[in-house]
Amino acid sequence: MVRISIDAMGGDHGPAVTVAGLQNVVQRRSDVRFLIFGQQDVVAPVLDRFPKVAAVSDFVHCEIAVRMDDKPSQALRHGRWKSSMWKAIEAVKAGDADVCISAGNTGALMAMSKFCLRTMASIERPAIAAIWPTARSESIVLDVGATIGADAHQLIDFAILGSAMARALFQVERPTVGLLNVGVEEIKGQEDVREAGRLLREADLKTMDYRGYVEGDDIGKGTVDVVVTEGFSGNIALKTAEGTAKQIAEYLRAAMSRTWMARLGYVFARDAFQRLREKMDVRKINGGVFLGLNGIVVKSHGGTDDEGFAAAVELGYDMVRNRLIDKIRADIDLFHAKVPDVRVRAEPNGEQGQA
Repeated sequence: MVRISIDAMGGDHGPAVTVAGLQNVVQRRSDVRFLIFGQQDVVAPVLDRFPKVAAVSDFVHCEIAVRMDDKPSQALRHGRWKSSMWKAIEAVKAGDADVCISAGNTGALMAMSKFCLRTMASIERPAIAAIWPTARSESIVLDVGATIGADAHQLIDFAILGSAMARALFQVERPTVGLLNVGVEEIKGQEDVREAGRLLREADLKTMDYRGYVEGDDIGKGTVDVVVTEGFSGNIALKTAEGTAKQIAEYLRAAMSRTWMARLGYVFARDAFQRLREKMDVRKINGGVFLGLNGIVVKSHGGTDDEGFAAAVELGYDMVRNRLIDKIRADIDLFHAKVPDVRVRAEPNGEQGQA
């Protein structure tokens, strides 16, 4: 069994989406069990409508639900021990669950996850890794908003974390990795990016195939399996891509309805447009994985529907089944054995960004 803790109160729609999403998971996975945290008067009526979910779930009442507009500091101070978000994360720390899923406030979820689970011994700052649809297949991009600014050692951490996730998710033995930069030439970019590139080349790890620098258009091309950057530029890239996808969809919708000939053409090309719609369906790649913690936490988009939330839950399931944490720890040990002079501080510092 994969034991999954659920913050049922998270997201724009709360249990109406989170519990409904679990129904989709139950229909596809027979080896899951849920530990659901939330306010009983809100969650219980929804659970009654989904008896298959209730049959494989334990419910824990929580007095507080973290609001989507709460600041991380507020969420930590004001009764965090009683909130559904905190208790869902704490279940992972206690060993009662293998992974935590929440669609709640990103900043609060990251702050609570760091406070409760702590970062791994040699990881200075955690990262949020997003799955990115590409012309080739899919890639992993990190960080997309957990850490604003990153030095060379932190970028190396992200490369290690991302390549371990790629091995777990894509089942590739040696994922290709690139550092996002303003050009592919070695002389370009900030000093921290160049230093990270130098150390990754020298390490020549068997767990990753470092390909040097990649540019913004390489993300969509799928040039590498893992694109490494710091949270400010990563979050802007992510939101730009999401906005562009919506813009293209609106253009196509307007063009296809403009004249009767265009509408007729749509009828003949319906299958092609359906495949395009499926390729651009953000619900299928929903879920940002918090990497670098002593436990797995997956952040679902707050505005997603039940199918999108199910995708985030199944992403967490895959990370557990493919032993993500073990892969990360092994990769960290391997890098520091290859480059023993690199010592990353154990305690995180600096400002945290919000996705």
